[in-house]
Amino acid sequence: MTQIYQNNPNLSGEEPRTIAILGSTGSIGTQTLEIVRSYPQFRVSALSAGRNIDLLEQQIREFRPLVAAVWEEGDARELRSRVRDLDVRIVYGMDGLIETACEPSAQMLVTAIVGMIGVKPTIAAIQAGKNIALANKETLVTAGHLIMPLAREKGISIYPVDSEHSAIFQSLNGEDRSQIDRILLTASGGPFRGMTKEELSHVTLEKALHHPNWSMGRKITIDSASMVNKGLEVMEARWLFDVGLDDIEVVVQPQSVIHSMVQFTDGAVIAQLGTPDMKIPIQYALFEGKRRMLGGKRLDFAAIGSLTFEKPDPDTFEGLSLALEAARTGGTMPTVFNAANEEAVALFLDRRISFLQIYELIRESMQRHRVIRDPNVEQILETEQEVRRRIREGHNL
Repeated sequence: MTQIYQNNPNLSGEEPRTIAILGSTGSIGTQTLEIVRSYPQFRVSALSAGRNIDLLEQQIREFRPLVAAVWEEGDARELRSRVRDLDVRIVYGMDGLIETACEPSAQMLVTAIVGMIGVKPTIAAIQAGKNIALANKETLVTAGHLIMPLAREKGISIYPVDSEHSAIFQSLNGEDRSQIDRILLTASGGPFRGMTKEELSHVTLEKALHHPNWSMGRKITIDSASMVNKGLEVMEARWLFDVGLDDIEVVVQPQSVIHSMVQFTDGAVIAQLGTPDMKIPIQYALFEGKRRMLGGKRLDFAAIGSLTFEKPDPDTFEGLSLALEAARTGGTMPTVFNAANEEAVALFLDRRISFLQIYELIRESMQRHRVIRDPNVEQILETEQEVRRRIREGHNL
């Protein structure tokens, strides 16, 4: 089994380190900057945001990056005018994201951007020799067959930021990975756990956005409710930990205390437990698999009382079963699954479709697609655009 982590295990946690962040105004990005504030050895050399230029301007003034990127040219002009008193280069579009990802002084790129927009910048950063703190699961879901060999070729390290994958990474620390029997990927079950299909047909956007345990962005919160997120995590885990799909088991753990587990060939199970706090996996990645003091709430096992476990219901929550179908098909099918879901979630957030129609749009897109078996980056992105175009045309967008 290939080990892709800690190519530089002797790196001291006290050495100065410079990072770039894609998606600095989102949930993961802002929490990353909260950690940076606590450790003077960190410097931020590059930031990027979508369209939240108000917050990005504040971040630029506080962290003084050398380059900052936005998506739209008009926003770049506006931001450039606002920060003209500072020595910062403002760029935009995909070229701007790639420039941000490859900023020469950065040793690590934090990919906190949402969606397939992160694929090209991540590949560019790996080619430039940057270690990756990976929070953009779509990158491996759609292009894992390209990214993992490239990471090994370039000798870079990938540190998972997602709570479940970080838990697996932590559980494997010091272990012989050839002795993995299976990965036990936990899920909270989301706000609709235990509901029937009939009940799901009546759920509202407000209820879908109310996760019982985690505070996340809107898109990932809907993905949690639909179990699409867990399907994406299964696809990501197969690449991160070099295991087969049949070696990954999803277990519902409603209290979100056990973040994931690894079962070994001797029957032993090692789990990572903690409060539902994303700063734990973010900080663990920033320090490249080393622990540092982090404030916040600690687990109180007496107060928790008990931990419970359930099997997932993939017949009702089709996000998981459709994801597994896409993963087994391979090629461009995971891209179809992901792109269709992104469009469907956007429609649901805009109140243009119902919750169950998210599954319908994903299924229809997968059924219509002719798979490309070993796609390159351009074929992946062309597939994405074709799926998005069909869905948007179907909804007069």
